[in-house]
Amino acid sequence: MVVVEEEEEEKEAAAEKDKASPSVHVNTAMSESPDARSLLSASSQLNLMEMDAIDDKEFDIPQVDTPPTLESILNELEDEEEPFVLEDTCMLNTDNMDAHSCDTSSLASSDSGDPAHLKRKRRTVDLNATVHGSVLRHSLLKGISAQIVSAADKVDAGLPTAITVSGVIAVGTSHGLALVFDTNQALRLCLGTKATGAEFGAVSALSINHDCSRLLCGFAKGQITMWDLASGKLLRTITDAHPPGTAILHVKFTDDPTLAVCNDSGGSVFELAFRRVMGMRSCDSRCLFSGSKGEVCCIEPLRAPPDFKDHPITQYSLLAMASLTKILVIGLKPSLKVWMTFPYSKYTGSSGLLRSAREQLGVQCLAQGHFATGHVVAKDRTAHLASDPASVPQLAWQFVPVQKMVNPILAFCKGDTVHFLLVKKEETGTIHVIKQKQLHLSCDIISLSWINSRTLVLVDSHEKLQVVDRPSQEVLETLDLEQVQLVYNSRHFKSLATGGNVSQALALVGEKACYQSVSSYAGQIVYLGTKSAHIMALRNWRERIDCLLKQEHFVEALSLAWSFHEGTAKAVVGLFGDPLKRKGVVGDKMVEILFQFAEHALKKCPDQGKIQVMEQHFHDVVPVLVDYCLLLKRADLIFNQLYAQLVENMVAKGVFLESLESYIVADRLCHLTTPIMRDLLAHYHGNGMMDSLERCIVHLDVTSLDIQQVVQVCWENQLYDAMIYVFNSGMNDYITPMEKLFAVIGPQLRAGRSLKDEEVVMGNKLLVYISCCLAGRAYPLGDIPEDLVVQVKYQVFEFLIRLHSADSLEEEEEVFPFIRTLLHFDTREFLNVLAMTFEDFKNDKQALEYQQRIVDILLQKQNHLQHKPWVMVDNPDFTPSQVGGLFTFLARQLAKPDNTLFVNRKLFDQVLEFLCCPDDDSRHTERQQVLLELLQVGGVVQFNEGRLLALAEKAKFYQICEFLYEKKHLYDRIIDCYLRDPLRKGEIFSYIHNLLSMPGYSPEEKQTVRDKVLQHIKELVTLDPSKSADLVVFHFAKEVQQIICELQDDQLLFQFLSCLLEPREGHHSGTILPQEQDLHELLLDLLCRFGPNQLLSFLQTSQHYRLEEAIQITQKYHRNEATAYLLEKKGDVHGAFTVLLETLKENLSLLTAESDRGADGGEGRQDEEERDSESKLTGVKDSLNDIIVLCHRNSDSLYQQQREALWFPLLETMMASQKLVKGLNDEHTFEVLKELTMKVLNCMSTFISLPAIIQRILKDPVYGKGKLAEIQGLILGMLDTFNYEQTLLETTTSLLNHDLHWSLAHLRAAVTRGLHPRQDYCNICLQQYKRRQDSAEEIIVFSCGHLYHHQCLQQKDSGWGFTSELQQRWSCYKCSSSQGGRGVPSTEPKRGRSTSLAQTRVTSVSHDAGAEAHRKKVFVDATLDLQQEQSWDQLRCLYRGPSRLSILSELSHCHSSDKTGLLFPAQPGTDHFQLKLSPPPLLEE
Repeated sequence: MVVVEEEEEEKEAAAEKDKASPSVHVNTAMSESPDARSLLSASSQLNLMEMDAIDDKEFDIPQVDTPPTLESILNELEDEEEPFVLEDTCMLNTDNMDAHSCDTSSLASSDSGDPAHLKRKRRTVDLNATVHGSVLRHSLLKGISAQIVSAADKVDAGLPTAITVSGVIAVGTSHGLALVFDTNQALRLCLGTKATGAEFGAVSALSINHDCSRLLCGFAKGQITMWDLASGKLLRTITDAHPPGTAILHVKFTDDPTLAVCNDSGGSVFELAFRRVMGMRSCDSRCLFSGSKGEVCCIEPLRAPPDFKDHPITQYSLLAMASLTKILVIGLKPSLKVWMTFPYSKYTGSSGLLRSAREQLGVQCLAQGHFATGHVVAKDRTAHLASDPASVPQLAWQFVPVQKMVNPILAFCKGDTVHFLLVKKEETGTIHVIKQKQLHLSCDIISLSWINSRTLVLVDSHEKLQVVDRPSQEVLETLDLEQVQLVYNSRHFKSLATGGNVSQALALVGEKACYQSVSSYAGQIVYLGTKSAHIMALRNWRERIDCLLKQEHFVEALSLAWSFHEGTAKAVVGLFGDPLKRKGVVGDKMVEILFQFAEHALKKCPDQGKIQVMEQHFHDVVPVLVDYCLLLKRADLIFNQLYAQLVENMVAKGVFLESLESYIVADRLCHLTTPIMRDLLAHYHGNGMMDSLERCIVHLDVTSLDIQQVVQVCWENQLYDAMIYVFNSGMNDYITPMEKLFAVIGPQLRAGRSLKDEEVVMGNKLLVYISCCLAGRAYPLGDIPEDLVVQVKYQVFEFLIRLHSADSLEEEEEVFPFIRTLLHFDTREFLNVLAMTFEDFKNDKQALEYQQRIVDILLQKQNHLQHKPWVMVDNPDFTPSQVGGLFTFLARQLAKPDNTLFVNRKLFDQVLEFLCCPDDDSRHTERQQVLLELLQVGGVVQFNEGRLLALAEKAKFYQICEFLYEKKHLYDRIIDCYLRDPLRKGEIFSYIHNLLSMPGYSPEEKQTVRDKVLQHIKELVTLDPSKSADLVVFHFAKEVQQIICELQDDQLLFQFLSCLLEPREGHHSGTILPQEQDLHELLLDLLCRFGPNQLLSFLQTSQHYRLEEAIQITQKYHRNEATAYLLEKKGDVHGAFTVLLETLKENLSLLTAESDRGADGGEGRQDEEERDSESKLTGVKDSLNDIIVLCHRNSDSLYQQQREALWFPLLETMMASQKLVKGLNDEHTFEVLKELTMKVLNCMSTFISLPAIIQRILKDPVYGKGKLAEIQGLILGMLDTFNYEQTLLETTTSLLNHDLHWSLAHLRAAVTRGLHPRQDYCNICLQQYKRRQDSAEEIIVFSCGHLYHHQCLQQKDSGWGFTSELQQRWSCYKCSSSQGGRGVPSTEPKRGRSTSLAQTRVTSVSHDAGAEAHRKKVFVDATLDLQQEQSWDQLRCLYRGPSRLSILSELSHCHSSDKTGLLFPAQPGTDHFQLKLSPPPLLEE
């Protein structure tokens, strides 16, 4: 045992000290004092990495004839130095070793002796603080480190290569030596010589048996030696245990001292059985696993600690092995047996998880008998391990208590995920392996160790050490191991000492292998560096707290201590298991920290500066102190020691008193001592914090208050809640607070003055207080004591029904002042208070009497002799709402089934007359609403309904009438109410629709409503035509003709039909109205008259009119556009053209007439004429555009002769008007007509040949005479258009041809390009592409350079579709995986380096020529997959920018909006070249 953490275990270890070997002095007695030394305790850091070489001349070192031996040099003490012993861990200066204080400027680790070791990436230090504190104690083994360096420098022992720890520490070197150190870090043995080192090579693996009597050394050249650690004698040299030419990677003792296992660089695993017969020592070897079918690179036998030596699982001598592809667990005893396999790449479930040893695992059975398979209970059948070829497999066993049983758990990982397998023996003798919850980290793990049964220590490829709590999967701490300069075993994995004859896959794993540099034992882990040895151990709970205290992190220290106190902390060492003892010990420690924190805060407080800075300083301290005192239930600390400390500083005192508020309000602090209460009152009063003071008082125990002082302060500062609380709780007086509050608001209300805001607040408090008292609740918090509830209720009633107040003159004051005051303040809320109180008076006779008494007071007259009005009724001081509220309250009480109140019914009649008074128009809506509320709560039983209805109609209370009609089922009368009520007219449509749609009404009732609607249909349509139309569609479709007859006004009918026939969506979109065609034609007629602008859109959307009738209607009203649309729809294109041409001629004649008048008119009319001329020109342009659109739309479907019949009359019309206007000398009009004529020519040139147009122009009488100059402009414009379009066509054709040639040239170059594989092995199975010499195998090479076996790709399912039955389309598995997917099937090819234009499939074919098989690679096929799509895709990637074709298309799309530039890159496969550009402008004459 190296370091024992529990006191009991320390004593046991001390008792066993004498039993140890006399040559191995293991100092395990550590319980005497804190200054005890141990082998693996921490030491102050010694920077051994900066030691300079010693110059003999400078230091005058004499020459010696005979060099001393290595052992004598290393054991020699220097004059002024004592032996290396380690300091007490509690005194360690953690500042130097804390990971958060190290600056990782470089990664200085080296591979032991390997010149080409892997350069590892640096990472920045994470500075985020953790609530767990410093969990791990990182210490340098100063003595061992110094002697390693000394051995390397002075006697050429070589660099350290391996380390192991048990009862002693053994370090192997690169020159074949093994140095053994005892508990005091003194060198006790130096095993081996440089001569044997030269023969065997470096020490590559070490192992010590359980009693520290034997040491096994594995060497880089394959030999194994066994040493006696007591005498230092060489017992065995084993040279034939495994195949020659391979390095020893691991050698491990099992629990049986005669049995060990080793693993060589060939990937094989061998069992070593040690024998001693007749004094002769021998070693029998047998192969457990052959590396020919999968290389093992990590082995770990299950070794039970002393406490579990008799565990039933130990009889199987379990061995875990990790190969490049799977995890195996086998049993060496009683016979060889495979218990479990777990593949990295896939998980096949429990049925397929175990195969035969020879088929699935490649296990070689060299002993007699056969292997049997066991059972695996796999709880997660979908899990799998991600297998990165460069990741290092890791294995670690640990006995863990699970469900009251202690069983071993195997932790293993390869990459970033740690898996856990629980191994337990069943009663039947079989072993069950149960998969536990896995741990996922975002790093590549290169070392995995248990430090106790709940905590793991991991090292990642960036040499960051992480402490992880397994149950919560929380990272507790992260340290940087850069200064350790960790030793890597890459040289041995590459087997450089034997010529490097290892597989590439194993060499790749070896780049990050550091198995022999990490050794764990008894809760401590030793790490070997190139010049030093370091130890990691869990700090005990006090150490972790003290580390934070040394750094003055008091808040974090308290938080950590509280987690120890509550048992929620992780990786806890040194605490009692009993919760009471644990809380007692930790509580005492927390009290110490609180005092230290308070003292530190007072010392660190700034003496000068802003008061806010000082306040903030204490605001960060005081709440923490109070919080933890209350959590520890030590309020005495707050009031005595802590307050006595803080009161020395006035700022601290103020912050302390102010911070108490939140704890008092939260009821965490209910009692204060008298001095603190006095200081609290003075501080809050002096700083004007009266609201805070009030909140504190109502939560404090009244016995801690000075009642007289508190009442005086509360009354002076209007703290009414606190005052009420003090009177109630301190003196059991519930009446005095009401008297004081009434004295404030009563006079103001009686005088008719409006209340101030604070008085309104006071009145509301009074109402709530009365409500609480009557309900048995304390104000503002809690409950009235049970023995006082009834008494308080009666006292409050007696107070309310007092005839006069105590301090007033009876002659001057009205009777019942308190009830009057509350009614004036808020009638409705006061009555609500009474209503809630009356709910609880079921069986209380006395309370029922009070209830009746209050009702009588509310209704009786003040003084019968003076004939004064009732308290509320007929009293002008009360509004109708207040009176109505009273009677609504009474009606609710009377409507209850168990009502005991008596109220005179005449009063209700009087209230009815008051509310329905027709002479008073004021508050009409308010009166109606009050009466309606009264009726709804049951007041209708108090009235004569006939009289009520008459009064309501007279007062125009239509909602009251509706309420009464509803009761009598006179629903048709309700429609009259809606129509007569100006405020609710718009709601009539919803009411009718709901009544006719909902069940629950009889057919007769619905029919009366329908009749009433039809009777008032004109009024309804006038009110809202749209809603009326909806109502007709839903409920009156059959009565449409009747409704149309009722609507005499054509304008009204037009609005109604427009809404009725508009398209609808939803359930009623397909409703068919009777005589629908007639309705549409009627609407068409009305549209011609009232809505000509909507005419064309109606014709285009409606399909229910008849063409002939519609044409007649539009012709009747001379709506030419509509007529032309209908004629074109009918198929009469020439008829439509004629109608539109007629419209154009009319507009042209108006224009020429206007020009004629303009020539004859005077100058005064010039502006008006210009405006008229512009409007007529606009009319001509619109008419011409309509005709051109019509001709364009139909020219494609007409013969040449029919086209000419359309276009030439249009051209002639325009030329004739142009000639006519030219004779009138109107230059502006002439130019506009000339442009329009050219527009016609340009448009018709698309459908009619140019010679025909010119011939027709020359035959025209307008141009038949005179000079050629008159038609020169027309002809030149046409020729320019022709030249422009010809040039454009030639340019486009040239560009297309050039692009096509360029595309095909690049396509050919891409297809014919050769492929060069990056490696000569498959990127999936990591084996040579020549896997078997006797079979043909297809190989697929991608353009990215990756090579795969055809079979491996099929297993990975990287195919994504078939282009034919024989050829499958593949995607590169590695590239697609790195891009976030694994060969996901795709319907659209994606361009990348993983999908090539030519996927070359290389097949290895066997030819039998005589007796010799020759293998050669032949090209079976080189094909293109979807050539057109992929080539286009590649060309777009090669040619950075859009094609010229897409530029032209972009211009064609953007021309109409005058946009320039490329807005969107065009897709080559979807370019439709339709370029429509206007010709260049005409030349100026």
